[in-house]
Amino acid sequence: MTETADVVIIGGGAAGCAVAYYLAQSGVQSTIIERAGVGNQASGNAAGGLNPLTGVGIPGPLGSFAWECYELHSDLHEGLVQDTGIDYQHRTVAKIDLALEESDVPVLKESASRIDAAEGFKAQWLEPDDVAKLEPRISKDIIGGLYDYGNTAADGHRLTNAFAAAAGNKSGSTVREGNVRSLEGSSGKIDRVILEDGEISCGQVVMALGPWSRRAESWLGTYIPVDPLKGEILRLKLDGPPIEYDISGAGAAIYPKLTGLNWCGTTEDWKGFDLNLSEDVAKLIRKRVGRVFPALENAELALHTACLRPVTPDWLPVLGQAPGWENVYLATGAGKKGILLSTGIGKSVADLMTTGETTLSIQGYSPERFATRLD
Repeated sequence: MTETADVVIIGGGAAGCAVAYYLAQSGVQSTIIERAGVGNQASGNAAGGLNPLTGVGIPGPLGSFAWECYELHSDLHEGLVQDTGIDYQHRTVAKIDLALEESDVPVLKESASRIDAAEGFKAQWLEPDDVAKLEPRISKDIIGGLYDYGNTAADGHRLTNAFAAAAGNKSGSTVREGNVRSLEGSSGKIDRVILEDGEISCGQVVMALGPWSRRAESWLGTYIPVDPLKGEILRLKLDGPPIEYDISGAGAAIYPKLTGLNWCGTTEDWKGFDLNLSEDVAKLIRKRVGRVFPALENAELALHTACLRPVTPDWLPVLGQAPGWENVYLATGAGKKGILLSTGIGKSVADLMTTGETTLSIQGYSPERFATRLD
């Protein structure tokens, strides 16, 4: 028997589940197709930072959209937790970016001025003694640091599941385990999604395949240049009092979690779809972390993870109607900002699907910029 759905969303990461969530706010039911479990890929293994003021394209072409996504996270948090009962640990965090080389200082001081000017944020340059007062276990080799407060963070796996659960509660949306084999349609419209174990008749389709987005190229005959950037993280258990700040410097990043574990990383490797855990990478992470926080270098390992981030050539998302198709939309390419951008991806794509327009700043993210036809 052929299943039916208003919308089929292919991909159960943060982007796909956020689209389902925002569609549900308009009363649109969707079926999310996911082969590995909701939020079990990059969305569930990301550090979960929601910082709208730093990263590739910020300041720049991602800046306005990143800020809008940050505000959307703040706006929906209380209601999303109430609707689902899922506490995804959305919280405000303080961060210290450390300078270990003289060349780091002017960059961090410039960032301090820019961040301090942002609404709801505070930032200042700290001398080594000031850093030591905040966290005496930080390396004595630093030459200063940037302290900022206002950034937020969340548990990406729980957030993704909250999006899916809220969509189900609001509109009866469902998650369907399966592996998509192909799409079928004519005259610029897809009307069936073919799975290995069945098919779904639908009115619209969303491609939220993350780093696997190129799978859709053969289905749609459209160039979708999203490639996997591998990242590995060590979750380390530290004896003594918990670390109270996110800490970065010298290629290391430390994210203390409410579980008591410290997520340390993260690396960037272009290795295709390789998800194998590398002992060499683990040693590299420990070495980097040891330069800024010596007590963590040999801390007990609780878990070592790897994930693949979806990256485009310009490091900007791909959002909107697929070229040549009336009822197919792309929601992918969030790079290393997937948890932050999930809200804006979900809302903008849902807006386009239901009203044909959105107020969010997605200019320049259209799939049309890569609109080479492959047929």
